[in-house]
Amino acid sequence: MNKLFISSVAAFVVTIALGFTVFFLFVLDSKGKPEVSSAASSLMPGEQTETKQDHPYLPPSLDDIPEGEDGELIKLGLREHNETNMVLDGYVGNNLSCASCHADGGVGSSLDLVGISKTYPQYNPRAGKEVTIEDRINGCFKRSMNGKPLPLDSQEMKAMVAYYNYISINVPDGTKERPWAKMPKAEGDLAILDVEAGRELYNKACITCHGEGGEGGASGLPLWGEKSYNIGAGMARVRTAGGFIKKYMPKAPMGGYEAGSFTDEEAMNIAAYINSMARPDFPDKIYDWPKGDAPDDAAYETLAGKRIRTIIKR
Repeated sequence: MNKLFISSVAAFVVTIALGFTVFFLFVLDSKGKPEVSSAASSLMPGEQTETKQDHPYLPPSLDDIPEGEDGELIKLGLREHNETNMVLDGYVGNNLSCASCHADGGVGSSLDLVGISKTYPQYNPRAGKEVTIEDRINGCFKRSMNGKPLPLDSQEMKAMVAYYNYISINVPDGTKERPWAKMPKAEGDLAILDVEAGRELYNKACITCHGEGGEGGASGLPLWGEKSYNIGAGMARVRTAGGFIKKYMPKAPMGGYEAGSFTDEEAMNIAAYINSMARPDFPDKIYDWPKGDAPDDAAYETLAGKRIRTIIKR
């Protein structure tokens, strides 16, 4: 009886001690932890994480979103960003969302969008003209999400713009460059891309999340096939995809690699392997770069490019 009593008391004491430890670590001991930026507080569980503390223009807190219609529009825009293929399923043709590239509500770990609405309108070489923020959003819907554009005067479009305006409030008007969000494209000789080497690297560092058939899964997005981006998307370009892979992949250490450890050559080889696989077409791609200034890693031929080659041959 005494032994049973002593054991019960000991268990009780251990439980209390553990409880105080957890309380201290996660509630009381906030000193030294990075301050959670405004836009990092979630409206819905799991939607956002912390903004980088060294960000020059920390976005405002979601707790400070105004009441009323304006606030509801901002909240809807956040949902549309993070859950695009579910909230706007009628406009999305695959399993991707804005957060697939612009994680954590566009304020966190990859391809930060803070300040994006301050930089538009701006000239877009692929379009060959000045485009608005709405044009840019719809470009992603048509290409990266293999879907169709949002009506410009729709609540859905207004909500997305309202959210991007909100996270950009602290960025000065007239800003045209966002160096804090810059993702350098991968550098290297396109002539020596090695798809087989890319396949081997993919199998080491990517396959666990993205699947043998590039179909994605619980922890990874589809990288090719009908549920992925189409040929007209920016990620269909080897230098662009390579730059993203080099900077952000893999999300967790895998196969001896971690984010930032791939060389330009390795990242481009992985991108070349991924983009060698079948994916949806984008019929309007022939009209891209109408001034004939397509980048060297453009994934397809354009009408302007054909005209220039014809002139050169003559």
